[in-house]
Amino acid sequence: MEQIQHKHVEVGGLKLHVAETGTGPKAVLFLHGFPEIWYSWRHQMVAAAAAGYRAIAFDFRGYGLSQHPPEPEKASFGDLVVDVIGVMDCLGINKAFLVGKDFGAMPAFHVAVVHPERVSGVITLGIPFSLPGVSAIQMHLLPKGFYVQRWREPGRAEADFGRFDVKTVIRNIYILFCGSELQVASDDQEIMDLVNPSTPLPPWFTEDDLTVYSSLYENSGFRTALQVPYRTLAEDCGITDPKITAPGLLIMGEKDYALKLPGLEGYTRSEKVKEFMPNLEIIFMAEGNHFVQEQLPEQVNQLLITFLNKHST
Repeated sequence: MEQIQHKHVEVGGLKLHVAETGTGPKAVLFLHGFPEIWYSWRHQMVAAAAAGYRAIAFDFRGYGLSQHPPEPEKASFGDLVVDVIGVMDCLGINKAFLVGKDFGAMPAFHVAVVHPERVSGVITLGIPFSLPGVSAIQMHLLPKGFYVQRWREPGRAEADFGRFDVKTVIRNIYILFCGSELQVASDDQEIMDLVNPSTPLPPWFTEDDLTVYSSLYENSGFRTALQVPYRTLAEDCGITDPKITAPGLLIMGEKDYALKLPGLEGYTRSEKVKEFMPNLEIIFMAEGNHFVQEQLPEQVNQLLITFLNKHST
């Protein structure tokens, strides 16, 4: 990772941590999910740079090495759009490919809708087109013990996480989210209780990786991270009839628990998603789970670089 350079840029009065490698004329901006961070894209950044692209990943406000907003409880998904455009402006990037994973897909979609002139293409992992308040997921059908429902309650995740050190929290979430079933706690359980402490990390996620994640979240804590995404999912983004005309690529792992979210699999497999993204290519990876870019980096890198090359002419 020594070829990845780090710095801070100022966006909206906040200092955001940026990781960058490569010097190509075309830029690729990677947007993380939770409990992820810039480091989640380490494999893809190196591959994109080697293929001749300028690869950038940053920590959203309140995550990792980026500064918290003054009032994290008022943070919104709209702030992430500000972050994306602000980082691009600070780095002198007029147009970029946006690559989003998990909730990081939402600002990628949002920017592509409202600033189409800034977007060369949109690649997302695990999440088909959706915006806050505009989603194929039927949230009202989810069990009340599902982790998203639990973490939307102010104070609940804080109390749950607070029983453990940060490294254990990240370890538990990675183990939980690797599974192909929804993570649902019973009435007498919290989400952290769903993990057996003796369960090993997945083979593609090392103790060294865990240490990096832990150090970054020890710096930021979870205050902003629980607000965005979980407590702002239902906000209305104010966009009617959204459409993305830029080329798109959706990579879904067949073993990603997200496919069990009510409405999501039908929306994706029926290609109804193409009503919003007519130039979308959809690829299902048979063994892929929720962290497919870390689990199967060589395969994801190949799909990514092929897409970038195809649409960089």
